Amino acid sequence: MALRVLVVDDSASMRAVVKKTLRAAGFAVSQCLEAPDGQTALEMLRGQAVDLVLSDLHMPRMDGMALLRALKQEGLVPRCFILVTTEGRKERLKEALALGARGFVKKPFHPEGLRKILSLFLGEPDPTQLEQDGEGMDF
Repeated sequence: MALRVLVVDDSASMRAVVKKTLRAAGFAVSQCLEAPDGQTALEMLRGQAVDLVLSDLHMPRMDGMALLRALKQEGLVPRCFILVTTEGRKERLKEALALGARGFVKKPFHPEGLRKILSLFLGEPDPTQLEQDGEGMDF
């Protein structure tokens, strides 16, 4: 099954890294949307469902925690919401889990770390979908 994904981060380069990591890990992605903040993500999710949200926690306008609260309040929490964040405080991460997040990956991350957490919730990626390009994964 190909995934519909929303990557939420105020850094365009981090959104690109996350998208590339998904493809390189072999996850079949039919649609990959991007949002620079939680407010934009919420507006997008009101109009269309996704299977997976990969969201930063610290962003302008609406942070990841406020996005989770709004999604829960509106009954829009996707099948899988993963935080990709620099946040390390356990109480904040526990709060995010209570609001519907399934897990988190700490920045900076290795592609293998993201693949492992996604495999827990989405199943193993399809090895036939592995991205084959000359750019490599040097980040």
